[in-house]
Amino acid sequence: MQRRTTSWYSHNLNTEMPLVSYGYAGPPLLMFPTAAADYLEYERFYLVDAIKSFIEAGKLRAYSINSVNRYSLLNDQMPPHLKAELLTRYDRYITDEVLPLIRNDCGDGENRPITTGASLGAFLSANQYFKHPDLFRGVIAMSGSYDVRAYLNDYYDDNIYFNNPVDYLPNLNDDHYLPLLKKADAIVIMTGQGNYEAPERSRTLSDILHSKGIPHVLDMWGPDVDHDWPWWRKMLPYALGKLL
Repeated sequence: MQRRTTSWYSHNLNTEMPLVSYGYAGPPLLMFPTAAADYLEYERFYLVDAIKSFIEAGKLRAYSINSVNRYSLLNDQMPPHLKAELLTRYDRYITDEVLPLIRNDCGDGENRPITTGASLGAFLSANQYFKHPDLFRGVIAMSGSYDVRAYLNDYYDDNIYFNNPVDYLPNLNDDHYLPLLKKADAIVIMTGQGNYEAPERSRTLSDILHSKGIPHVLDMWGPDVDHDWPWWRKMLPYALGKLL
C-alpha cells in the first residue's frame, strides 16, 4: 500500500502539523483522530488495514491528520474562549492548508473528501462537513457526540456556536448551504448501543437533519456493539462498501 507522510508549520495553528496519506487513486477520505490522539492513530489501531482493500484497488485515497483536541477541548488549563477560538483556527487549517494538498494530489478528478472519524473524531468530521458542504462530499461519523458545550464550562460565544452542529444546523435556512446538504453524496451517522456508547446523541443529530429535510442514514448497531476499535474497524469498511 502506497504510504506518504509530510509535515509543515501551520500559520493558522502556529505549530507543526503532520499528515499521512495512503493510496494512489480514487476519491479522498479525510480521517480525524479520536480524543487527544495523533495522525497515526488509525494506522496503529488497524483501521487503515480495515479499509486497505479499497485503497489498494484504487477506489480510495485516505488522509489522516492531527487534531488540536489536546490543546483545546481536552485541555482543562485552557480558558474556554481560547478552546473555542482554537476550533475556528483548526477549521481554517483544514480549509486553507489540508484541502489544497488533497486537491493537488487528486488533480482534476473528484477531489472533495468524505470526512470520517470515531468518538471525538466523529464530531470533528461532522462539524467540518456540515460547515463546508461545498468543499466536502459527505461524512461517515462513528460513535460521536455533536454538542461540545460540555467541554466549555458554560462559556458561549460565536466560535462555539459556529463549531457546534446541534446549534447551527437547526438555524440553517440559507439558499446556498442547505441545498448542498440536501444533495450530499453521503451522510452516515453510525453508533453502537453497548458499553460507553451514547446512541441518543446520534439520534439527536438525526432528528435535526430530518427537521431540515437533509437525507442521511442513521445506522444504529446493536446492544453488543461497544465504543471501541473492533467495532469501528467493522463500521468504516461497511459504510464505504455501500458508497464506493
